[in-house]
Amino acid sequence: MKTAIKILLLVAIIFLAYLCVNSIITPIRFESQRKMRELPVIQRLVDLRKAEIEYREQKGAYTDNFDTLIQFLKTGKKAEVLKEGALTDAQLEAGLTEAKAVAIIKKGNAKEIATNGLEGFRRDTAYVDLIAAIYPHGEYTHDNINRIMYIPFSNEQKFELQVKNDYVNPSGIPIPLFQATAHFSTFLSDLDRQEIINLVDRERQLDKYPGLKVGDIDIPNNNAGNWE
Repeated sequence: MKTAIKILLLVAIIFLAYLCVNSIITPIRFESQRKMRELPVIQRLVDLRKAEIEYREQKGAYTDNFDTLIQFLKTGKKAEVLKEGALTDAQLEAGLTEAKAVAIIKKGNAKEIATNGLEGFRRDTAYVDLIAAIYPHGEYTHDNINRIMYIPFSNEQKFELQVKNDYVNPSGIPIPLFQATAHFSTFLSDLDRQEIINLVDRERQLDKYPGLKVGDIDIPNNNAGNWE
C-alpha cells in the first residue's frame, strides 16, 4: 500500500511539474510564433497600402473591392519621368526652374535651348506596367498578384477592406480613408486557443484593434500601420 501511495505521489508531482513548465513554455512559444507570423502579414498589408494609394492617386478614391483593385493592378500603367541632366547652381540662381526648363525643351527652339544651357537636359514621361512599377523587387507578377488579398497563415482568408471616401475633416477638407485589417484569429487560429483569447482581450482592454491593421476609416492617420 505504501509503495502504491508513493508511486501515486510521484506521478502527481511529475504531472504538477509538467503543468508548471507548460504554463511557462506555452506563452513563450505562442509569442514566438505570433511574432514570426506577423512579419509576412505586415508585409502584405504594406503591399495593399501601396496598391490602394496608387488607386486613389489615379481614381480619386479608394476601393473596398478586391476584384476592382486587382483588375486595376493588372491593367493599369504608371507615369514615370525619365530624367537626363540636372540644372546647375548657376542656372537655378538665374531663375531657371525644372518647370521652365521643361517648357523650353518642349518648344524645341534650338537657340533658346542653347542660350539656357539645356542641350543635355531631358524630361520624358513614360508609362510603365503598374505592378512592376510599385513592386520593383518582383514581389508580384500578373500571374500571382491575386495573392495580395489573402492573409498569410490563414488558409486563404481575405483581408477586410473598408473605405470612407466621403470623410470630411473638421476644417471642411474631404479626405478619402481606407483600412485593411487581419484579426489575430485569422493567422493565429491553429495556435493555443486560450493564448489567442488572452491576446485579443488585452488589446480590447487597451482600446486597440485585436490584430494587424493599416489605415483607419474613423481618424486620418496617413495610412499608418498599428505596428508602426
